[in-house]
Amino acid sequence: MSITRRTLLVGTGVGAVAVLLAACTDDPKPAPTTSSPAPRPSTSAEGVPAPEAWMRSRWAVDPYAYGAMSYLPVGAMPALREALIEPVEDRVFFAGEATDPERPGTVLGAFDSGRRAAAALLDVAGSGERIAVIGAGAAGAVAARVLADAGHTVTVLEARERLGGRIHSVVDDAWPLPVQLGAWLSAEGDAAAIRERLRALGLDEIRFDAATGWSEEGAVATVDGARLQEAIARAQEQPADVALTDALEEDGADADDPALAAALAWLEAITGADATRASSWYPPAFPGEALIGANGDMAALIEETTEDLDITLATTVVRIAYDDRGVSLRLGTGEALSYDRVIVTAPLGVLQHEGIQFSPPLPFSHRGAIAELASGAVECVWMRFEEQFWDTDATIWHVVGGDGLIRTWLNLQPAVGEPVLVGLVGGAAAEEFADLNDREAQAAAQASLAFFAADED
Repeated sequence: MSITRRTLLVGTGVGAVAVLLAACTDDPKPAPTTSSPAPRPSTSAEGVPAPEAWMRSRWAVDPYAYGAMSYLPVGAMPALREALIEPVEDRVFFAGEATDPERPGTVLGAFDSGRRAAAALLDVAGSGERIAVIGAGAAGAVAARVLADAGHTVTVLEARERLGGRIHSVVDDAWPLPVQLGAWLSAEGDAAAIRERLRALGLDEIRFDAATGWSEEGAVATVDGARLQEAIARAQEQPADVALTDALEEDGADADDPALAAALAWLEAITGADATRASSWYPPAFPGEALIGANGDMAALIEETTEDLDITLATTVVRIAYDDRGVSLRLGTGEALSYDRVIVTAPLGVLQHEGIQFSPPLPFSHRGAIAELASGAVECVWMRFEEQFWDTDATIWHVVGGDGLIRTWLNLQPAVGEPVLVGLVGGAAAEEFADLNDREAQAAAQASLAFFAADED
């Protein structure tokens, strides 16, 4: 098969595109990532060679995450995020992308939520209080910085052995750039908001062209984002909320249409939403025409923010007790620590799995919000090959048709000059991918690339 390039615009978007997009019961261990060398199968998959190096994420089964970012399922309302924002007895405060009404699911949303939680705490705090911040991701880093600069004694407790949470850059000599296993993609508009900060840290951009659809016949105009948005618009006029897939069916769309299947896979790979569960009244934003990636160690954003702060790594918080005198944190080791107030930035998935218990239980409004919001799944696999086996310089690919598990691929060859591909998978498919062992995951990734193997004839 000979592949030629054909550029396809997948839609204008309906808001900020979510990024890929951070404690638990007694010292759970995060699901490992796989680095080079890759487990090499004895044969290639339909002309796709085994990679020289590879890494994968497993956020869906990671006990410090249990997902990638939040979204609204059928019947859920945006007010749930507002409910989760409310302080509990002015002692327990929540931050994280799930609590940001404006940019949920994004790094910017996490940053903004940290500032908001810190401002709410400062409104009720006395001078020189002892504050705990649970989580050293984007939200925790910003909250801790604001509070420390205001003169409080701040301790950051992070379950992982690193900073960044779901921002996870891996620097490895086997790769021409840091491997981004977490949050690193954003829409053009969102990226502009942090572009100058990235540049100040010496991080470069990678710009991805508009998406291209691919089938067994090569590049074709088959990613129908416009059709999906038409169905959403009509569903929003109906008296009851339905899932995105049901909205398409009720609008007369063909459930087997490969164009719609590709659009839904693209939406899931960027937002993490399961299209069979996601609300059509309040859908995740459909990805726009361009994405920006950071060609550098994204953890630098967190390291800069947390400089000189008191941070304790590899420390899980399993219980928070609070009353009108303060808060007590029980660690996974059994140790108890006392503070005046606490900001909790643990991901929604951790809260849903009761990785942190609260005494007394949180108010019904908070428990309801945690239960009703959905924690979406996004996984990625990075693969570096000995040589390029594909015949295109298009930078975003969508697989149309076939039964490959991974439908969306980023081609980094034009940007970095080496044959590197990044597969993105979201929704239920991401959960399936996360459950695979390393050998199974690599085989699934290779099989998903079969359309792109250049014809040797």
